[in-house]
Amino acid sequence: MKTYWTEEELEESWVLTPDELLLLENKAGKARVIFAFMLKHYQLYNCFAEEKIPIPQSILFFLKGQFNSDEEYVSKRGRLNSRAVRKYREQIRDFLGFRAATNEDIESLTAQLLEKIIPEGNLAVPHLLDKGCSYLKERKIEPLSLFKMDRHIKSALKIFEDKMFEGVFLKLSDESRGSLEDLIIELESQNPQSYYLRHLRQDAGNISLESILEEIKKCIRIQQIGLPEDLCDGISPRIVEKYRARVMAEPPSELRSHIAQVRYPMLALFCHAQGHIIKDNLVDLLIQVIHKIGKRSENKVNKQILSELKKIHGKQRILLDLAETAVSNPDGIVKEVVYPVVTVEILESIIREKQFTGEGYRAQVHTLMRTSYASHYRRMLSPLLKTLTFHSSNVLHQPILKALHLLKEHLDSKAVYYPLSQEIPIKGVVKPSWKNIILEKPERDNDPERVNRINYEIAVLKALREGIRCKEIWVEGSNRYRNPDKDLPSNFEEERDAHYLALSQPKESRIFTNKIKQEMKGVLRTFNNGLPANKDVKILAKQGGYISLSPLTEQPSPPHLDLIKKQLGDRWPTTGLLDVLKETDARVGFLSFFTSTASREYLEPEILRKRLLLCIFAYGTNTGLKRISASNPEVTHEELRYVKRRYLTKTNLRIALTEVVNTILKERQEEIFGNATTSCASDSKKFGVWDQNLLTEWHTRYRGKGVMIYWHIDRKATLIYSQLKSCSSSEVSSMMEGVLRHCTDMDIQKGYVDSHGQSAVAFAFSYILGFDLLPRIKAIRKEKLYRPETDAQKDYENLQNILTRPIKWSLIEEQYDQIIKFTTALRLGISDSESILRRFTKQNAQHPVYQALMELGRAVKTIFLCRYLSFQELRREIHEGLNVVESSNSVNDFIFYGKAGEISTNRREDQELSMLCLHLLQNSLVFVNTLMLQAIIGKPEWKNKLTQEDKRAISPLIYEHINPYGLFLLDLNHRIPINPYEMEPSDETFISRTA
Repeated sequence: MKTYWTEEELEESWVLTPDELLLLENKAGKARVIFAFMLKHYQLYNCFAEEKIPIPQSILFFLKGQFNSDEEYVSKRGRLNSRAVRKYREQIRDFLGFRAATNEDIESLTAQLLEKIIPEGNLAVPHLLDKGCSYLKERKIEPLSLFKMDRHIKSALKIFEDKMFEGVFLKLSDESRGSLEDLIIELESQNPQSYYLRHLRQDAGNISLESILEEIKKCIRIQQIGLPEDLCDGISPRIVEKYRARVMAEPPSELRSHIAQVRYPMLALFCHAQGHIIKDNLVDLLIQVIHKIGKRSENKVNKQILSELKKIHGKQRILLDLAETAVSNPDGIVKEVVYPVVTVEILESIIREKQFTGEGYRAQVHTLMRTSYASHYRRMLSPLLKTLTFHSSNVLHQPILKALHLLKEHLDSKAVYYPLSQEIPIKGVVKPSWKNIILEKPERDNDPERVNRINYEIAVLKALREGIRCKEIWVEGSNRYRNPDKDLPSNFEEERDAHYLALSQPKESRIFTNKIKQEMKGVLRTFNNGLPANKDVKILAKQGGYISLSPLTEQPSPPHLDLIKKQLGDRWPTTGLLDVLKETDARVGFLSFFTSTASREYLEPEILRKRLLLCIFAYGTNTGLKRISASNPEVTHEELRYVKRRYLTKTNLRIALTEVVNTILKERQEEIFGNATTSCASDSKKFGVWDQNLLTEWHTRYRGKGVMIYWHIDRKATLIYSQLKSCSSSEVSSMMEGVLRHCTDMDIQKGYVDSHGQSAVAFAFSYILGFDLLPRIKAIRKEKLYRPETDAQKDYENLQNILTRPIKWSLIEEQYDQIIKFTTALRLGISDSESILRRFTKQNAQHPVYQALMELGRAVKTIFLCRYLSFQELRREIHEGLNVVESSNSVNDFIFYGKAGEISTNRREDQELSMLCLHLLQNSLVFVNTLMLQAIIGKPEWKNKLTQEDKRAISPLIYEHINPYGLFLLDLNHRIPINPYEMEPSDETFISRTA
């Protein structure tokens, strides 16, 4: 229970009603206060306060103020006896209509946990505790004590685990069990080429043929185990992931120590989940390697062209001199007339340049590509086709599958051409520009064309790559590249009305389009009528229609911001960053959500707490466990590594982050920070990373190899969500994923993004999901406005230069039901946003739903552009929101200072841990700074002193008073004094633990 409550929170949670005040008439002194506290605590937390903790003074004085009594409360450590507490509990139960839990109620709760709550997949004890208490509260049953609830929940978890393991164990054959046993027993007499658990745990390497062959061997090894297809039927993917993480953390010696009924199911679940990940990695590698074959050939040819073109200077003048000489001497000899003007070397360079353009350029690129593929990359084809099974539900992509079958039949052939009798798919496989290369003309006119086998294989692989990228071709056994039908809700037809209601959209497509059409008419009319008086926007006729937008003017400087920062630094100078993390946990208690991946926990709570804080700090600052352990002699490197393996998981960190964010939103005072809980900005930041993994890529804009961390940040600098992405991944899908999956109490209604975070498809989905996508578009001058109707052009005289064709409303209406179906899949999180949005790209331009989404997105974007250009306030709002992201990036650099800010690990999971720990550290800084700023500005001398400019500029992203360096000594008994009553001992009122 937190110690500091704002006036608004006290009035919301601790006000006594007239009926409740009647219960206090026969009580006096400390009994009255404690009874009132017990009553309101029960209503607020669904349980009685049993721990021997002081009643917060803010609550104490607030309750006393409602008694209408002048008596002094002087008891320093007032305490009620057990008999009085039991009596008060009975009175509170009777008043609220609750009853004590019986054995039958406990059995019912256990059955509910086993049948409904635990199978959902969230096995965190605090989550199950909340669900269990809610279940009892609905039935007017008093929840058990925290100790008893914890005991029953853990008992239910054990029963569920035993039952699940038994079901998985019985599905495994004797051969499968033996193969699983071989994974964790490495003998010198065994085949050195065998693959063991340590091999399967390793991440995919960088983009290369060797990495593909390595992942193929892992796939084959898992396939040899012979896991049944129904192994995980009825088991939540979150539960499967929990046991995968457990096997990843435990060494083989510990796995061998488990009994067979536990060991084999755990290994089977690990192999099932890891098999999906390995196939995802393999498909990613396949896509990248196929692209690499062509790209490297293009780069080599381009390099050669540049070296040749550098020798030609003043080519236009040379050709002009040559033409004049030829016209002046039509009968002259070339050697005597031309060569004195233009040398032979220059003419040869011009000829070579011509060969490097058009057909000549493509021929050279293909020659290099063919050589590289035939001599090196073709080795992947045979094991690839034997390992992966490709499918497609689209008739247009069936020729590619037939072509793959043809390639598989002729893998061992050494012939240059395919047999003439062989039916070879060309249409839908080979691009028109490639036909001249693949279909070779015969020497004699009457002979048929022959298909070059190597060239055809390259064309098939390129077509396969495009089909996989847009998910029209899917891979059996993969997760991200699975059957796209599984990404959609299976019960959409039966629950159509409920899905439409959840999105707040009408079931009739005509009503939906008419609403957007009217919005378009309204904003176009407003923009058109206000354009003559709009000094910031001009519509020019040049370049086929040009929007000229003036930059925003500078806002007034906040007069008191420097003074606030000075007081902050004077009161809390050189506050340690590790102390900030510790203080946040002391007030929020986020470490209570860190559960072990093992079945039991042996560490003392205080010891575990200290080691967890040090691990989070080590990863969040990138200093590493070894350096942190060197600064804390009582903690060894191996002890920190153990805690990291067992407790520092993505799931635990995500839950902790949610708790910290929610606490920040509750603690933040609106009169100081304003209402900043409905909008967030999102953008990415590049971090340097070692390049020996699949995720690391070269960034064309920022240069250098690395990864991107995509942040979602609210207007007052709280990091809402974070994602680890590759440099070439879609920012649109990252934006959608963060808005939909942040899992905090924040209700996002506006999303600020830059140009890379928006697209027509993003506008379409955001409109249906019910939040405003507000981008800052860099190339605003090139944007066009679409018309709502065919004859509407004459209604907008001032916008003629940038108006284009009308929206195809019929296309939206035809695909409206499918659009809602895909949006529902995004809302429910059946698959990640990137997997769903991958279907709607230019590679899949013929997809009818994609075409309808583009039309809807163009209409919504037209509405946004009219608002954006009409109102300077909106442009400034977007600009201010995105500036918060830039400020946050500077704080990233301040916190993540270790190893020059470069993530020095190749394991993707460790990279994600670094990201999430950085996220947690920065939010801890924001949380503590928020409390500090409120403690300063809440003083009487600041009342009515803050201006609007001050409130606009106040941000908890301040770190001048923070010291992230030096010896990282952790003292659990030292606290940061933020509120006045925390600086000196005060009277405390307790409730007996034994009550």
